[in-house]
Amino acid sequence: MKGTAQTPRLVVFRSKKHIYAQVIDDGQHKVITGCSTLGKDFKDKKISSANKEAAKELGKLIAAQALKLGVKAVAFDRSGYKYHGRVENLAQGAREGGLKF
Repeated sequence: MKGTAQTPRLVVFRSKKHIYAQVIDDGQHKVITGCSTLGKDFKDKKISSANKEAAKELGKLIAAQALKLGVKAVAFDRSGYKYHGRVENLAQGAREGGLKF
């Protein structure tokens, strides 16, 4: 899966305690924006970092950052994880935040 300048990739990585999301333009080999449950913006919300609610909030946060930079559509790269649980909730949060994929 590759992202372009028109439709960059939204990449998800999850560990047992945290979840990470990045928007990547593979054409220029650049990370456009990224956030995780370790970031200051997320920690201000005072939500546990290892549950579905946290993933949904992170999806909304990455969507807001991407829209601020002019990215409206992305290709969702779940990095081989099954589409359920935290990965699914992150995708739903990103859609609710305004991203299209």
